[in-house]
Amino acid sequence: MIDHTGISVKNLALSKKFYESVLATLGYVVRVESEDAIGFGTSQYNKEDDPGGDFWLSRGDPFLPTSHIAFRAESISQVVAFYEVALASGARDNGAPGLRPNFHASYYAAFVLDPDKYNIEAVFHCGG
Repeated sequence: MIDHTGISVKNLALSKKFYESVLATLGYVVRVESEDAIGFGTSQYNKEDDPGGDFWLSRGDPFLPTSHIAFRAESISQVVAFYEVALASGARDNGAPGLRPNFHASYYAAFVLDPDKYNIEAVFHCGG
């Protein structure tokens, strides 16, 4: 089980603005912020959670090659909202919302490239 993960970004302020709006569609909020790092986590915090969240942005050179990160959505509508908000926030399309039967029959996802060209995904497993 993964507890948390993070990426390095060129422009922390730009990435904060991008991720704050995009991850809000999945129920994420900024939990911790310092001069060099920002921690995001779900807005429904419980005592077993890391108070700093499970996704971190750190000021620095982006990883090369850039990473792929998939965030779990709770519905198809969240995947669509993630994709639409991401594009409106400056992301580049890397796969419109839809079923991805090459992964499994009920894999519904959307992919975008963030400001540092990380491949960011929202995925909903539709059951089955």
